[in-house]
Amino acid sequence: MRVIITGATGFIGRALCRELHRDYELIALSRNAERAQRRVCKINFAHPTPKVVQWDARTPTDWDREADGAYAIINLAGENLGAGRWNQARKSRILQSRLDATKAIVEAVKRLQNKPKVVILASAIGYYGPHQDEQLDEAAPPGEGFLANVCRQVEGFADQIEALGVRCVVVRTGVVLGRDGGALPRLVTPFRFYLGGHLGSGRQWFSWISLDDEVAAIRFLMENEQLRGAFNLTAPQPVTMKEFCRILGKVLNRPVWLSVPAFAARLALGEMADQMLLSGQRVLPGRLSAAGFKFKYPDLEKALSDLVKW
Repeated sequence: MRVIITGATGFIGRALCRELHRDYELIALSRNAERAQRRVCKINFAHPTPKVVQWDARTPTDWDREADGAYAIINLAGENLGAGRWNQARKSRILQSRLDATKAIVEAVKRLQNKPKVVILASAIGYYGPHQDEQLDEAAPPGEGFLANVCRQVEGFADQIEALGVRCVVVRTGVVLGRDGGALPRLVTPFRFYLGGHLGSGRQWFSWISLDDEVAAIRFLMENEQLRGAFNLTAPQPVTMKEFCRILGKVLNRPVWLSVPAFAARLALGEMADQMLLSGQRVLPGRLSAAGFKFKYPDLEKALSDLVKW
């Protein structure tokens, strides 16, 4: 069976390819097929590598023939949220990249004679906006702010996909922890130099998930044909930022004695600091757990002990 993956060369996409390649024919869509081919080929595949297809991330042409008769389309495409300070131009790119890619997938599904069994759309727990201590499951309403608006607009396409007779799953992902990308290497670096500490008050909630559980959950949702709608992809035990730093310091055998004041984070990162670092959400994977998914890493200390290697 064929699976189409957009964003296959990203942090989550590469891990998802490793997870699925033994059992599925993978098609990776990329705006730069030559570079994507090099990145995909760096993965040690025991079976044939994914086929890379050029895509402008805006239109359904040039790849819709690959999607005809595919089992699934998994959309992970979008501008990296943490790649730089947010200004109006960058915020526009973040939003538009996600809307363009999702619109193209909807248009492709419309024209396919043999439609996929499922389309998976990547969203994020930013959907809920900043919160304090209350627990948030999938029934919680959307919040306010830039990230909540981006997630809400992307998720709005799910109804269009369902109207075409195709099951749609939306994955609201938390902070993904893995060795080779994402947030963890940047969080670990100051601890290695004895400069570990939390940002702001440290009371903000940090809803995390290991990369292994992220890709396993995506596969679980793809293969369980009775599951549809929104699912939180977070570990069942969120922690505060202060607790995260305490556990990271313990695992690394490093002191946790510094804190970065909120004003300093805002000076360095602007709006991104408020929405991604200084505020948080206490998010629980209610629907995922109820569906029977078993986490490899429900506990943060175990996850960090396995992920943080010298």
